[in-house]
Amino acid sequence: MEIDEFGVEGWLNVHEREAKYDLAQSTITSFSMNELVSLTKADQTYSELDQQKMNYGWIEGSPTFKQEVSKLYDHVDPDNVLQTNGATGANMLALYSLIEPGDHVISVYPSYQQLYDIPRSLGADVSFWKLQEDNWYPDIDELKRLVRPTTKMICINNANNPTGTILDRKFMEQVVAVAKSVDAYVLVDEVYLPFDDSVDFAPIIDLYDKGISTNSLSKTYSMPGIRVGWTATNAELAERFRKYRDYTMICAGVFSDQAACLVLQNREKVLARNRQIVLDNLRIFKNWVERTPKVSCVFPNGVSTSFIKMETKESSENFCRHLLADTGVLLVPGEAFDVPGHARLGYCAPTETLEKGLEILGQYLEEH
Repeated sequence: MEIDEFGVEGWLNVHEREAKYDLAQSTITSFSMNELVSLTKADQTYSELDQQKMNYGWIEGSPTFKQEVSKLYDHVDPDNVLQTNGATGANMLALYSLIEPGDHVISVYPSYQQLYDIPRSLGADVSFWKLQEDNWYPDIDELKRLVRPTTKMICINNANNPTGTILDRKFMEQVVAVAKSVDAYVLVDEVYLPFDDSVDFAPIIDLYDKGISTNSLSKTYSMPGIRVGWTATNAELAERFRKYRDYTMICAGVFSDQAACLVLQNREKVLARNRQIVLDNLRIFKNWVERTPKVSCVFPNGVSTSFIKMETKESSENFCRHLLADTGVLLVPGEAFDVPGHARLGYCAPTETLEKGLEILGQYLEEH
C-alpha cells in the first residue's frame, strides 16, 4: 500500500520539540493530571487507579465511557459507541471498514489528510470538494456536480482543520440530502467543538442514519495524552466496525479509559474552562492580526485552530523553518495542507506563550 507522507504530522514530529513558543498545536491548552483532578474535585482518582488490575480492561470502552459519549448525541445508543485510539484511530477504522478499491470518495480539501489519503491508499478514486479561500466554505452546488451514482462516502472535517470553519446545521442538512440521493455514507471528524454560540452545530449522526461521527478528547477536551477517541454510528455500522477493529486495536487501556470517564463525567466544568481559554485567546489573536501588517485571517468560529495568510519573500515552509530556528516560534506551514502562503496557528496555547509568540512573529514578519 502506497501513501503520501502525512504533512502536518511529519512537520510536527520533526520540529515540535525544538519550539520555545509552540503556536502549531490545535489542542486547547492541555490539562496536567493535577489540574484535571483539582478542577473535577476527583480526590479518589489515584487511589481508585491503585486498585485497578492492569489487564486489558473493557475492550470497546467501559459502560461508563460509552454512556457518557452517547449523551453527546440525540439518538446514539451506548452500544453503538466504540472506543478508539484518538480520532485518527476512529477515522482509520471507518475508512478501513468501508472503502474498497474502485470506490468513489469525495473529501473536503484542504482538510485533515487522513480523510483523502487513506481512501486513495485503499484504491479509491478521490474527488476534492474545495474550500473557497475568501471564507473557507465549500459550495454545495459543487458537491452536487462531484457526486456520482456510485459515490461511496463524503468525508468532512467539522470544524475544518486547518481553517477552523464550521459547517452549520442548515448546510450539513444539504450535504445529507446529496448523500441520500446516492445512498452514500458521510464521515465527519468532529474533534473541534465550536464555542461560538451563534453557530448552530449538529453532529452528523444526529442528522443522517448513514452518518459516522468521529471524535476524541484531544482537542475540545484538552487530553491528547490519553489517546482516546470514538466512533458514533447506527447499530449496523457499529457491528461492521467491530470486526475490523479487532484487527487494528484491542483496547485503549485501563488508565486511559478511567481518565476519559473523568473528563466526560465532568464535561461542563471542562468545557467552561476551555470556553474561557478559546474566547479570551481569540480576542488576543484577532487584535494581533488587525494591527500586524502582512497577515490576514478568516477567523475561526470559536474553535482552537486558525489559518493565517502571510506575505513573505520566501515560501511559507521556508519562512516557518527559519522562524523556528531564529526565534523558537513554531507554526505549521501551509504546504503541510497543500496551501502555500499560509500557516496553521494554534491560538489556544497558554496565554503567555500566545502573547509572546505573536509578538515575536509580528516582528519577524516585518524584518523578513
